[in-house]
Amino acid sequence: MQILLALIVGAVLGIGAHFSVTGRDTRGAVLAPMLGAVVGGAVWLAFTWAGLGIDSPWIWVVSFAAPAVVVFPALIALTRVRRAHDERERARLKIA
Repeated sequence: MQILLALIVGAVLGIGAHFSVTGRDTRGAVLAPMLGAVVGGAVWLAFTWAGLGIDSPWIWVVSFAAPAVVVFPALIALTRVRRAHDERERARLKIA
């Protein structure tokens, strides 16, 4: 059940990243929260499989920090890729 905390915190950090990183118009509103939740849950799952329990502080620290470390750069990269793609499409279609 504690994995839900990692999923929720990851989603909340994703929401914060969605609104703080520029280029919101280039991505969907659910992308960042979903990415944060997936990263938080995956880290929790990996540490659980590694044998760490809920009494270990590392499972908590890393599963709460990993979404912040992954989501912000991922959104920045996705925004750059999308803008570059849109610019290439405008040039290809000869749209001003």
